[in-house]
Amino acid sequence: MRIIPLIVCGGAGTRLWPASREARPKQFLPLFGVFSTFQNTVKRVSDGTLFDRPIVITNAAYRFVVLEQLTEIGVEADVVLEPFRRDSGPAIAAGAVFAQHRDRDAVVLALAADHAVLDNEAFVAACRQGLPIAREGRIITFGIAPERPATGYGYINPGQIIRGDVRQVVGFVEKPDVQTAMDYLKSGYLWNSGNFMFPASLLLDEYRRADAASVQAISEAVTHAGRDLEFITLEPKAFEAAKSISIDYAVMEKTAHAAVIAVSCGWSDIGSWHAVWELAEKDADGNAARGAALFENAHNCNITTEGPLVALEGVDDLIVAVTPDAVLVSRRHDGDGLKRLIAKIKIIAPNVTEDYPRVHRPWGSYQSVDNGDRHQVKRITVKSGGRLSLQKHHHRAEHWIVVRGTAAVTVNEMVRTVHENESIYIPMGAVHRLENPGKIALELIEVQTGSYLGEDDIIRIEDDYRRS
Repeated sequence: MRIIPLIVCGGAGTRLWPASREARPKQFLPLFGVFSTFQNTVKRVSDGTLFDRPIVITNAAYRFVVLEQLTEIGVEADVVLEPFRRDSGPAIAAGAVFAQHRDRDAVVLALAADHAVLDNEAFVAACRQGLPIAREGRIITFGIAPERPATGYGYINPGQIIRGDVRQVVGFVEKPDVQTAMDYLKSGYLWNSGNFMFPASLLLDEYRRADAASVQAISEAVTHAGRDLEFITLEPKAFEAAKSISIDYAVMEKTAHAAVIAVSCGWSDIGSWHAVWELAEKDADGNAARGAALFENAHNCNITTEGPLVALEGVDDLIVAVTPDAVLVSRRHDGDGLKRLIAKIKIIAPNVTEDYPRVHRPWGSYQSVDNGDRHQVKRITVKSGGRLSLQKHHHRAEHWIVVRGTAAVTVNEMVRTVHENESIYIPMGAVHRLENPGKIALELIEVQTGSYLGEDDIIRIEDDYRRS
């Protein structure tokens, strides 16, 4: 019997703003190379001799990003959609119930999608060591051997040895102050990584002891789940009845079956730009960069830029993050200051913390590159075989210029093939559709003109993705 990975990736946050936002949270960002942390998490549990087909639990807003990123790494998974955010407790419980539907005796490995692990082999070895003990009736958490007296992590007090590197858990403690964290290190405490391995039946039994009503609601949400394209959709009314709570409070801090296995695997929850800098490759002066960056007489800085060249001279310990619509300059260590700044931004310009210029759709993506009172310019990418809904607009006309690939365009009764360096005009009110019949991605520039250019001026007549 193999372990069933449960990848939890429904969370959103702005601790890595402006790169991370409500619409594009950090788990989907390629912070340390080609792949996102979500993709790296899935790849970490891809050994078919130890791990079964993964379950991914997320929310509807991220469903097409999840599917796209799974396709990029060639992995198939059961993607379960939460109708509401209910924190990690209900999410993991729903995954456990779903795993039991596949295997009554399932052992589940619940992993956060937004964490980094530099040594995959060490982590997988810990899973192999902990599996037989989990089967014997333990909920195993992965404790990280601390490198410093961190105040941003919870800690685990390990007790007697059960077998090998697996110990009983004496207790969990919240994020400490510096002096308390130093005392924890001296006493052999471990960082709490927030990743768990457990028999599905045991976790649900322990959850019931604390909140039977929520477990019943979650079970009903899974039992009566529906299907929407490739996705499993939890029944909304039942799931809404579950109490919002973390798995730590719901189970781990109450159960007598908790065990911990210590592992040194280069783990981080990537909770700040400082953490990104710590994990990134650096030059001789301690500078790290992703994107076009130059340093002169600068030390221990981190640059993340999505396009424009960023050059730093004569500065130390800075974070610079650039997106198409925002720039952050911050002291590298000042995570609390960034929290205060984002709180202000949410009042003054909330869209900059919620939305991202590039918007994912099931057929591809689009990005706004210029806006005016009566015009908007977008860069649109349609994946091979993708097609937009058959639609019309009441308040705008569109002009499409193909810059790469081939487009099949429907305008009222006409169907026309548009090649590179060709264009086509879509009059206001015309029923139209865009499709990519080719083998490569279709890229085009769309110029919209009209009195209203909002996304809600789309009347979908027919849609492959059931949005009409």
